[in-house]
Amino acid sequence: MNVPALWSMLHVNSWEEFVWVLTGFMGQMLFTMRFLVQWISSERANRSVMPVAFWYFSILGGVVLLSYALWRRDPVFVLGQASGLFIYARNLWLIHAERRQHA
Repeated sequence: MNVPALWSMLHVNSWEEFVWVLTGFMGQMLFTMRFLVQWISSERANRSVMPVAFWYFSILGGVVLLSYALWRRDPVFVLGQASGLFIYARNLWLIHAERRQHA
């Protein structure tokens, strides 16, 4: 597949836009990894579990997707990702606070 055909398929008009679309895909892959990590952990434990890695993948994917949303200037996407980041960070804070308390 040649570059113009790929750009047409992705609806991009420049290298800069192409890089941002790839960044968006990377963020989405990171965000998807959180579900795979959770699923694998639950299967191994034979019960539903929420591993800490879930929250780290949530933050990584959320930051990349927020960057992409800001570049797109999409207020709905920005609000969703920004509020999600707050929730993911708060969960990590609670997990680490509990671990410090038990240490």
